[in-house]
Formats: sequence, structure tokens, C-alpha cells
Amino acid sequence: MVAQVRHVFRVLKRGVLFLCVALGCRSSSSTSQHESAPAASAPAKLRTLAAPPGESALTLVQREAARERAEGRTLLIYVGATWCEPCQRFHAAAASGQLDVQFPKLSLLEFDRDRDEARLAEAGCLSQFIPLFAVPDASGHCSARQVQGSIKGDGAVAEITPRLRQLLE
Repeated sequence: MVAQVRHVFRVLKRGVLFLCVALGCRSSSSTSQHESAPAASAPAKLRTLAAPPGESALTLVQREAARERAEGRTLLIYVGATWCEPCQRFHAAAASGQLDVQFPKLSLLEFDRDRDEARLAEAGCLSQFIPLFAVPDASGHCSARQVQGSIKGDGAVAEITPRLRQLLE
């Protein structure tokens, strides 16, 4: 009897695998960030988009801002660095979903201050302090509407959050 049950489960497992392949099922890790809209029942959440290297920051910001706007989202330019403690803490909070409720329709186009210095200069996004959160203008440049810097330590995210909310108003 046990052998028959195992056989049935093996057959069912193969059938499900076959259907998945035949219907073009994909794991969520194989879809791009903009391939499909989130399911209607899935809550909106903060989205971070890593700026791919090489492309002009202006072109990239214009394209991503238009794409996010079409989805009813707001795009901000985010400049951080791997060595920046407030950046690390903010990034960890965003990645873990801690900011999803506060910023459900916010998308951050993320640049690295060290790696992307030339592109950031071209877009007028070099700032005295990081992290930098900036509203892009229509040409893709960082506008004067921005938030720079934060405190170190456990309070960094709590210090950034209200300033970011005010920037979005």
C-alpha cells in the first residue's frame, strides 16, 4: 500500500512539473523588475532598482521615471555607498520590507557614489553628504528637492524616514 501511494505521488509530481514546463511557468527570480505588474492582491511596496553600469544617468533616470510613473509610482534618485553606515541601514530596512507600509509607491533608482561618480556628476547628483535622495527633473538631473545625509547608528532609518516623507509631499 505504501509503495502504491509513493508511486501516485511520483506520478503527480511529474505531471505538475510537465504542466509547469508546458505552460511556461517561471520562478519569481527569473522575471525582471518590470516584466509584469504585481498581482492585484499583493500589497504595494517600496522598490529599489540598481542602476546598471555604463548607461548615461540622464537617459536611465528619464526612462525609469517614465516607467515608474506609468505604474503609478514615484521615482527618486538614491545615492549611497557600501561604506556609508546610514546607507547600509536604510538599504537593509528597505530590503527587509520595513519601509513598505510608509512608502508603498516609492521606487528608488540606486547609484553607488564611488562607482558612479562620473555619471552622478553628469546628472548634477554629487552631494556633500550621503545618502542622497533627490527628485529628478524632466531631463533626468537631480533637482534642488533633495535630502542629504543622516546620523550613524540605530536611529538612521528613523531619522531619514520623516525627511523622505516630506520630500515626497
